[in-house]
Formats: sequence, structure tokens, C-alpha cells
Amino acid sequence: MSASVVKREARKGRGRRRNAPMSEINVTPFVDVMLVLLIIFMVAAPLMTAGVPLNLPQTAANAVPTEQEEPLVISVPVEGPTLLMDQPIGDDEMVTRLRAVIAERQSSRVFLRADGGIPYARVVQIMGALNAAGITDIVLVTETGGPRMDG
Repeated sequence: MSASVVKREARKGRGRRRNAPMSEINVTPFVDVMLVLLIIFMVAAPLMTAGVPLNLPQTAANAVPTEQEEPLVISVPVEGPTLLMDQPIGDDEMVTRLRAVIAERQSSRVFLRADGGIPYARVVQIMGALNAAGITDIVLVTETGGPRMDG
């Protein structure tokens, strides 16, 4: 009779172990959430760049160092108006708006994004308007991986 009592006590001991609080952290849901967030940011990051689709020319030039404030970007697509940041800007108002924008900024650097399919004369006209507005620090934005001229 004492043997059966011992067996019952052993069963009670095992049952209590099952109901004991879990002292280990379950990291699987945490890892799942982090992977989902990583995928969201990987997809969204390229969309945060300038939203004007341009076919930029390719060069072998080095990248320009980045600045602390958001760069001032002028985009010149093949079709449609010239854009100052994301806003359309006409040729007649370009110089006055550029002067007003540059007066509010710390840096006078302007990034000029011109589609490779537009005439060179149009790019020079835009650069002339930038110069007339008092901007001399002009960066021509291109794609890397273009032909090298040094052999």
C-alpha cells in the first residue's frame, strides 16, 4: 500500500512542474516582428529619395560628401516641367525663387539632376539661371559605373 502512495506523490510532483511559471523568454515573436520591420524599411528606403524618375547619365566620378541639411535638388526630366525639390518651377520664376530659397539655407550647394535624354543646351540654361541667382556650388548628379576615360 505504501508503494501506491509513493507513485501518487510522484505524479503530483510532475503535475506541479507543468503548472510552474515559465522562466525563459520566448524570443520567436520578437524576431518575427523585427524581420517584418526590416523588410518594410528595406522596401521603403529607396522610395524616400527624390521622386522624379530620370535616366541619369553614368560616369566614373566619386561621390560628393553628404551635408547635414537636406540637399537642394533641381530635377530636369525629358518631359514635363523643371522641378525645384518636388515643386514645378517655370523658367521665368527660377532665378527669383532660387534666390529666396538660398537666402534661407545654410549651404548654397545645389544638386542638378538632369535626364540623359535632354539636350545639353537645356542643362547649360539651368546652370546659367543658377549662376544668375548667385549659386556657384553646383553638383551634377549622375549614376556610378560609367565608362572610365583613363584607359
